[in-house]
Amino acid sequence: MVVTPEITTDELIITDERIIHIKESHPGDYELLAPHLQYMTAEPDFILVSSRPNTAVILKNIDGVLGKLVLRLRVPEDPEDYKNSIITGMVIDEQSWKRLTKPKKTLYKRE
Repeated sequence: MVVTPEITTDELIITDERIIHIKESHPGDYELLAPHLQYMTAEPDFILVSSRPNTAVILKNIDGVLGKLVLRLRVPEDPEDYKNSIITGMVIDEQSWKRLTKPKKTLYKRE
């Protein structure tokens, strides 16, 4: 099981519009997660299946703060100027972490 068989770039961006979305939808979470975005994506604890096509969910425990990122991955069918991008990010509670990390949804788990 994979998110998509053909990811066409390793570049990852977050747009100003997405930062505003995170700040408005999840107050305080962007400020907690922003310093760790590169770490979260480079060394995730979990990569999960998303219900949306070409999309992955990244989970990372950062010193007890449970972070969740949703990434849209660029595939060959996308316009040439598309990049992999962070769609949203938030801090989640332990109950959500446990629910999300059920084995049937897990593509990758850090051992």
